[in-house]
Amino acid sequence: MGCKVIKVKPLSEEEALILFLNKVGPNIVQSPTIMPTLKIVVRECAGLPLTIVVVAGTMKGEYNPCIWKNALKDLKERIGKVEGVEAEGIERLKFSFDHLKDEKVKDCFLYCALYPEDFEIRKVELIECWIDEIFIDEMDTRQQMEYKGLTILKRLEDNCLLENITTRFGLPGIKMHDAVRDMALSITRMYPQYMIQAGLQLEELPEKEQWSSEIEKVSIMCNPISEISIDVLPTKCQLLTTLLLQNNPIKNISISFSQTCFVLVFSICPLRRSRVYQIPSLN
Repeated sequence: MGCKVIKVKPLSEEEALILFLNKVGPNIVQSPTIMPTLKIVVRECAGLPLTIVVVAGTMKGEYNPCIWKNALKDLKERIGKVEGVEAEGIERLKFSFDHLKDEKVKDCFLYCALYPEDFEIRKVELIECWIDEIFIDEMDTRQQMEYKGLTILKRLEDNCLLENITTRFGLPGIKMHDAVRDMALSITRMYPQYMIQAGLQLEELPEKEQWSSEIEKVSIMCNPISEISIDVLPTKCQLLTTLLLQNNPIKNISISFSQTCFVLVFSICPLRRSRVYQIPSLN
């Protein structure tokens, strides 16, 4: 298309350190026992602004020098085991994901990758999905569970893994940076395994060969798919629990598909909230 490629230089060491210190917090900046290790951590970020912000968000509030030294060791080991700038960038971002520690918070983060690239996700909608997926433990009231969801969102935003936004409809929402989403996709190709083909202009469900026995969640939302048939779903997908199909102009669903699904609800209108398709068994 005649586009011109522009190479963006990484930040200088001084610029990288200033950005890191702005994000990590003033109390850590004032710690003389942490600063020597912190400066090396910044160098390991290779002058990449997103990496600097994400790693700084991860280390915010950590005042133990031993934790900083362990983080530096972890970063070096991650980068040392891969080759290529892109792979190194993903490993640096995975550092933040792994330091979430809570497995359900990790699941909440990975769930965001099921949406298309650059998608504006409504917070209310996302938390409802997390509750349906049982990522949030059962509590006395629905409101308490929603508050827990907001707390998880705040943690992911503080770690710079999600971006807090106001959607084009003026509602509270979040977005995933493209590079952060790429990191999430690299994780979901392994475990837990997702098939994500959202917003790719697909006209039908993926072929049988693309469905692995290890797949747990599938997202084919925001495509021009008009017909759903069970014939394309292989019986080997015993772990499949979630199929997201909202924002497709679905006109026909085969009887065999609706009989197989325990719950079958879907949304055609883009303004309505997402729905989760729960599939107990494909036997």
